Amino acid sequence: MLFRVALVGIFASMLAPAAQAHAFLDHAVPAVGSTAPPPRQVRLWFTEAVEPAFSAVTVTNAAGDRVNVGKLAIDSHDPQELHVRVKPLAPGVYHVQWRVISVDTHRTQGNFSFTVG
Repeated sequence: MLFRVALVGIFASMLAPAAQAHAFLDHAVPAVGSTAPPPRQVRLWFTEAVEPAFSAVTVTNAAGDRVNVGKLAIDSHDPQELHVRVKPLAPGVYHVQWRVISVDTHRTQGNFSFTVG
């Protein structure tokens, strides 16, 4: 009986992290806080697959003007990567705000900046 209780405890602890999973930003291009040449798109990778239909990425300049164009897209080979095209960017600071819903329906959001040199 004690063995069964221990076995159930082990399996429950193994499943708990999966049940608590959320899609957090893993990395981006341009990188968070970096100075980079003007990109044609902003690419974000998350720690798990995301649902693009229920997600959003907005890129704005220092004045708060939106500089992303077109629709948010997911990489056809990597369901953890979202990307959005941007207008030609002048030197300056740009802000990225993101909100995603992972395929397990958890919602996360965040923001970061990068500089075009």
